[in-house]
Amino acid sequence: MTANHSDNDTSISKLILVPSLISLAITLLRLVGELQHWPTSLFSPAAGGGGSIVGISWLVPIFGIYFAMKLVGAGKTSPSAAKPILLALLGIAVFFAGAIVLGKFGPSPIALLGFGLFLLAALLQSAGWKDLFKVLLAYAFAARIPVLIVMFLAIRGDWHTHYDVVPPNFPEGVGFWTKFLEIGFLPQMTLWIGFTVIIGTLTGSLVAIFLRRDKKVAQPA
Repeated sequence: MTANHSDNDTSISKLILVPSLISLAITLLRLVGELQHWPTSLFSPAAGGGGSIVGISWLVPIFGIYFAMKLVGAGKTSPSAAKPILLALLGIAVFFAGAIVLGKFGPSPIALLGFGLFLLAALLQSAGWKDLFKVLLAYAFAARIPVLIVMFLAIRGDWHTHYDVVPPNFPEGVGFWTKFLEIGFLPQMTLWIGFTVIIGTLTGSLVAIFLRRDKKVAQPA
């Protein structure tokens, strides 16, 4: 049992290694672009990123498909083709409920409910395609922890990048740790973890349907 657990950890590490390095490279590229005031359409310094083209959120659906292809190729498919998709759609609904709570209550103790809903949306995916859930969860933390470190440094140094700029409704005069907790730690470790797991599950599971169908067609031949 210990050997199997170790093998599983190793396979997850191998699967996320290159995607994690790509995500890290893009994170650093974006930081340099914002510090050097490169075109804002590519490197937006606005709070939240402003839909910047250069960013790691766009990688999530791509890597969701990549991970699914690898897992299907290794025979680690979900018992049900439909269940992961339905759970991903449910996760999106729960995720949006969390966003509504945050939008309504802003920085307040009640906002913790919103952050909790982001994590709940991610955890729901474990009941569908467990292997994909584990890989996406590991990748989510591998991609977001470097962002969190950059945000810590940016907030400390007041770099005027999207990593440290606060939204318009943010209270003035808050201390460093409060600011880091509310615009750094909580969003990166809940919202973006949930987003990565849910969207990765949805795109990966949709593609897996066709991959499984191709396998069934190929077997008789």
